[in-house]
Amino acid sequence: MADNLDSAIPQPQLEQPYKAGDVEPFPSGRVTYLAPLPLPSPLPLPPHGPHIDELNDVYIDFGMPLPEVFMWQMTLGVPFTLIFMLTVLAPLFASFMFFLFGLGWDDISDAFVGAFDAAYGYALVTGFFTLFICLAVWLNVHNKRITLIPTRFNRQRREVCFMLNGATEPTFIPWESLSAWVIEAQGVTQYGVHRQYGMGLGFYHEDRLTSVEFPCAGLPLAISHWEAIRGFMEYEVNDLKSIQDPLDLQGPDDPPHEGLHTFYNARARMHQEIRDGHIGRLSGFIWYLYHVMTFWTVPNHLVEWEIRRLKAKGRQALPEVMRQWSEPLPKEQWAKPSPELLRMSEQVRALHKRQPRRPITEIFAEVYRSKERAQ
Repeated sequence: MADNLDSAIPQPQLEQPYKAGDVEPFPSGRVTYLAPLPLPSPLPLPPHGPHIDELNDVYIDFGMPLPEVFMWQMTLGVPFTLIFMLTVLAPLFASFMFFLFGLGWDDISDAFVGAFDAAYGYALVTGFFTLFICLAVWLNVHNKRITLIPTRFNRQRREVCFMLNGATEPTFIPWESLSAWVIEAQGVTQYGVHRQYGMGLGFYHEDRLTSVEFPCAGLPLAISHWEAIRGFMEYEVNDLKSIQDPLDLQGPDDPPHEGLHTFYNARARMHQEIRDGHIGRLSGFIWYLYHVMTFWTVPNHLVEWEIRRLKAKGRQALPEVMRQWSEPLPKEQWAKPSPELLRMSEQVRALHKRQPRRPITEIFAEVYRSKERAQ
């Protein structure tokens, strides 16, 4: 279940008794552990949590992201832009060159028509071939979204559900036993020093590492992604908008995904910014040009259609035991955090309040050292 990290980076050795704040070095970098236990971090939530599929009062899904309008804009807009460039811009450029050479209007118009006739066939072939490639990429991602069963975090039960590769039944583990880590690695290429960051979640099952991993732009962002999951499990994050709406395009009554509402909200905000003088009319023209070139609201409609299809197919793909496990419980049956987690979390918050500039992983390590000395 590892995802999108360089295979040359070593896997964390979870069979060792690592805990939050531990650091495991390797020749080209290090692994920093954030859990167990899931201690709080003062870092803000990520500006965008694309790996979070769904969030409700019971569980949060972590895996393939929801469809985005931008992907459909590129799928439709790139082929159209290629056709436009070859059949319109290229003939216009040829005509302009004839104009610079001082030729007459008859020659200029002949240049335009000749360039158009020469490029027309190539433009259609190139455009439709590019569209075919884009649709093939979309279909591959869409099928993964349908077949992939995400890692699910149930805060009422305080458990995590993993669907192992090749398994027919899911595996459930206690939330407070889950390991979380951040990988920092670097290497030298012909272009200079290349740095790579990634976040991982996992556990050992029958002597085999089961993990979900994804790349991040930096260490603080990786910790912020973990903080979004931890905050949900500890009832500190209760809505998807706070971690899934980077452009603030979803109103209070809008669904927590992109769609037609985000288009209209973006247009209304753009007009308001023009009236307030924050942006110029040229920016408004570019906004309209971009959306015309990407088929206006068609990508938004396609995203809504895809999300409806994914929700219908996804519910059918879940194992029955996982669906039952995901049902809400009466409040009196909700699992409670362990006294140890509560006590150490308070110590982390107190230490961070006294030393706000100190790295949070060092605070984790000091809290564990204090616990060991007390024992």
